[in-house]
Amino acid sequence: MPLPVEQQEALLQKGFSRRQLGRIASLLTAGAALPFYNEFAMAQDAERRMMRGAGRMMDPDAVRISSNENPMGPCKEGCEAMAKIAPLAWRYAPVGDHQDFTKTVAGIEDVPEDHIASFAGSSDPLHRTQCAFTSPTHSWTMGDPGYGAGAPAFIGSKLNRVALRADFSHDVEAMIKTDPDAGAYYVCNPNNPSGTVTARKDIEYLLANKKKDAVVVIDEAYIHFSDHAQPASDLVAQGKDVVVLRTFSKIYGMAGIRAGFAMARPDLLAKLRPYGAGMQPVMGLTCATASMKVKSLVAERRAINKNIRENTFEFLEKKGIKYVPSEANFFMMEVNRPGTEFAQAMAANKVIIGRVWPAWPTKVRVTVGTQAEMLKFQAAVSKIMG
Repeated sequence: MPLPVEQQEALLQKGFSRRQLGRIASLLTAGAALPFYNEFAMAQDAERRMMRGAGRMMDPDAVRISSNENPMGPCKEGCEAMAKIAPLAWRYAPVGDHQDFTKTVAGIEDVPEDHIASFAGSSDPLHRTQCAFTSPTHSWTMGDPGYGAGAPAFIGSKLNRVALRADFSHDVEAMIKTDPDAGAYYVCNPNNPSGTVTARKDIEYLLANKKKDAVVVIDEAYIHFSDHAQPASDLVAQGKDVVVLRTFSKIYGMAGIRAGFAMARPDLLAKLRPYGAGMQPVMGLTCATASMKVKSLVAERRAINKNIRENTFEFLEKKGIKYVPSEANFFMMEVNRPGTEFAQAMAANKVIIGRVWPAWPTKVRVTVGTQAEMLKFQAAVSKIMG
């Protein structure tokens, strides 16, 4: 499907070629079918590559700790809300549900309702920001290793990957130095795949030193798991040049239901709209709203995840295995061999772990599962690494 003439002209003015416009059009048409679009698609692709030859891609009894999913699943209140709304799911938008969602987010985050846009997860607005704010001359500049670089490379925008600091936070000084003219500086906080936190002062450094028309995109998919990451919703309320992304796939356990939102000034949100289509699934919208209203949910789940994660870290320390101290529901561990080779060995022991990043070829990402799943992970690691 061709792009509208006005959108074509705007993209040509940004430096895209007509061939690149065709790729952008295919991106908008194909959506989730493209491998860069979301965590699940990329994890699936990585599993296929890593498990090649392992002979045990997905046994029914295998432990699957590969995609940063939350085994706690949707909360009881969310499930009850979905059951109640299900008879009305034949409508695109049952009356009041979008408004209730937006009002609930606004009350929790203390931002105006017109600064909030709902989406089916956060991968959708993430790829929209990559299209809206980058071009062949204005880059998407991000940490390395990091998440969310597929769309710029696909559509022909300039892409810069900047190594993380020694403490695994984003090196914001190097990001500005690498490209002072970037269209967007992307900070995943906590970062995927390291699970580490970038301090507020570093976000403020990017805002103070970027060019006027650039934005800072802050992906807070995992922020609810962290004890130290500072949410950036107040920067949205202050009218800063930021786009903040959230999802209900992680701590709320709704990866298969799809719900999320972006927070930004209305003029910035308006720039995202041309790069996608469709409405948020009503079941996800309803479950998310009900889940947010359970005041104790986030703190309780954060504590459960932290306890299992720290128990796993104690195991790794006893085995002398190095890892990156994470504040999310996943972590990176050093295996001192090609990560894909180690992942295949784990799969042969019925434990499916996450993908490998080119910047860290001997590290693997592991999702924090249930305590029982992590005990099976420990047994497999002990067998393989001795």
